[in-house]
Amino acid sequence: MQPLQIIQRGHEDYDTTLRAMRDYTDSRNADTPDQLWLVTHDPVYTLGLGADPAHVLDAHGIPVVQTDRGGEVTYHAPGQAIVYLLIDLRRQRSDRRLLAREFVQAIEHAVIATLAAYNLAGERKAGAPGIFVSEGEFQGAKIAALGLKVRVNGCTYHGVSLNVAMDLTPFSWINPCGYAGLQTTDMRSLGSSATVDAVQAELADQLIQLLKGQSSAAA
Repeated sequence: MQPLQIIQRGHEDYDTTLRAMRDYTDSRNADTPDQLWLVTHDPVYTLGLGADPAHVLDAHGIPVVQTDRGGEVTYHAPGQAIVYLLIDLRRQRSDRRLLAREFVQAIEHAVIATLAAYNLAGERKAGAPGIFVSEGEFQGAKIAALGLKVRVNGCTYHGVSLNVAMDLTPFSWINPCGYAGLQTTDMRSLGSSATVDAVQAELADQLIQLLKGQSSAAA
């Protein structure tokens, strides 16, 4: 299998990244490399395919973009580590494919491992995609959001965002992921002084290791 490529896209308008993800996926063939895109965005609310626009309580002038990922409404802004996963799930070393559910679980485990690298504790919650703080003052608060598009040919895009050090106020202007009153937090609020660049690099490394492990397990 080809190694995952890491693409540093820097700070980019969300619409530009969305078009680029679609274009890359549209043009894929059997030799197109899988990639992780590392990026940050200006403030934007994004809606998943099943999102109820009413969950945007008051956008306060922040753009609201309809996307083709799964999930509900979420928020992106500077201070957030975002990794988009452009992966062909069919590329396995046996007939057993990496199923979408296993793929999501690998992403969630990568976020938990990233938090652990900074001595922070996160957990999954059944029926609630993303990662939540599992101990301390902010126990139960959401710290990472996850949303994917998996095409019928097994190719994915969109990905995961981990709150590092950001203005959390705009989360109070929506029902995050469709849950009224859901508290959100970031790593800074938990006492971490980590930078977005460092966390993004750690998250990318954890994703590479876990996705490699998933692939090996299928062999």
